[in-house]
Amino acid sequence: MTRRTPLRAGRPTSLRSRLVWGAALLAAVAVLAAQTIGFLVLRSWLLDRVDQQLDDFHLPPQTFSRDIGPEQMPRSPDPGSVTLPSDFRITFYGASGHRRGILGGGEAPGPELPSSIDQLRLSGGRPGTVPAVSGDGHWRVEKKTGPGHTWYVVALPLDTFDGATAKLLWLNGIVLAATLTGLIALSRWVVRIGLLPLTRMERTAQDITAGDLSPRLPDTDLRTETGRLGTVLNTMLDRLQQALCEREFSEARLRRFVADAGHELRTPLTSIQGFAELALRHEERSSAERREGDRLIAQNAERISLLVDDLLLLTKLDKEPDYRRERVDLLAVAADSVSATAHQTHGHPIRLGPLSTGTAADQEELELVETTGDPHRLRQVAGNLLSNALRHTPPGTRVDVRVGAGRAGPTTGGTDRPGRTSPSPPLREGTRICVLEVADQGPGLSPEAADRVFERFYRADPSRSHHHGGSGLGLAIASAIAQGHGGRLELDTAPGRGSVFRLVLPAGPGTP
Repeated sequence: MTRRTPLRAGRPTSLRSRLVWGAALLAAVAVLAAQTIGFLVLRSWLLDRVDQQLDDFHLPPQTFSRDIGPEQMPRSPDPGSVTLPSDFRITFYGASGHRRGILGGGEAPGPELPSSIDQLRLSGGRPGTVPAVSGDGHWRVEKKTGPGHTWYVVALPLDTFDGATAKLLWLNGIVLAATLTGLIALSRWVVRIGLLPLTRMERTAQDITAGDLSPRLPDTDLRTETGRLGTVLNTMLDRLQQALCEREFSEARLRRFVADAGHELRTPLTSIQGFAELALRHEERSSAERREGDRLIAQNAERISLLVDDLLLLTKLDKEPDYRRERVDLLAVAADSVSATAHQTHGHPIRLGPLSTGTAADQEELELVETTGDPHRLRQVAGNLLSNALRHTPPGTRVDVRVGAGRAGPTTGGTDRPGRTSPSPPLREGTRICVLEVADQGPGLSPEAADRVFERFYRADPSRSHHHGGSGLGLAIASAIAQGHGGRLELDTAPGRGSVFRLVLPAGPGTP
């Protein structure tokens, strides 16, 4: 069995080389074609001039003399009866077809003609070309009819013709070589200039490969192919950099989430473990001590259960939120939340009123404000906002709960403006919305705290004490619910000016 040798692929050539040699080849073909056409046209013209001279040449009748004989036929020319140009040669053939004599002379070897006129092959009586008797020369010959069924062949040398064509061939060769050399040099320069944007792209790609994503391609002229390519690549790089930043942010957020979750779970688990070990080591404790230990174990277990429930709820809301779609009156939701938190006001006066739009036409009476959504989840959001306002403000701080409808804008809510933060994208300005606000006159939040207040496990309290807050998941859950309803949760705050948490939802069909 014979073993086949695999075919080796040829060495790939660069785009620059292909363009240069392709342009040189096309130029060579074009120049060679033009030179060939010019050479053929000039050769034909020169040969026609020679043929015209042969056609115009005729011997006068007195050129021939008659020998005394019974046939009285012309036999030979009279050398003294005609003067020929120096280049002409005339060969005479008698009536029998045999060569009889030659007229004309010169140093150049004469044409090689047959001894019989029948052996002279000229197509259609047109002139033909025959070689010289000796050397590399050629003669142009034409057969003509003489008196008395005789013939004579007129010949002209083609030395001038051959010399002109040979010089033209040499000149064409020199021009072709010079043209190709110049075209290759010019093509290399033009191609290098033309491919300069690609060279810059290559350098930029090398920088990006090294890990620097900030460089961008400078050639973005949409009128050129490289400019359009540069624009597309810059867009791709922007999206790639954005995706990498989002991935880094997501990874950092995940690490922070895991650390926060571990921190939240560690405290109650440590308490449970400590009280359990205490109960096992000191079985002789009094009943009051055992009841206190059991109560603390149950309390910390409840905290863990609530934390796990919140985490499961967040996971459910992020993955596949399942909301009921009913007509919900936000005014009733706000009133239920105020009633539910009446037992934990701690001296906070709570007022339920209409939404203020900052105009003289503000409503003075509460009206029905309907939207579409899950009433249970929306009550959860309202209760969370109101509980936060009561928990994070000093006793006696006034809390206002406002409900109303309007159009999305900087004043009413739903759009972005300086001093307003939200984890959700803004609504289109002018969209009909329903709003539930919980505003307090407490100390407010710093810009840094406001930017992170919707993060999971974040609490503005640096000590992370549970005496002034829950697990730090309430606002994250409320924001997820609001976004799941097509709206958003936002915060307007400033240090010393209180905080306004605003639930913005799309208005229902019956809301003006």
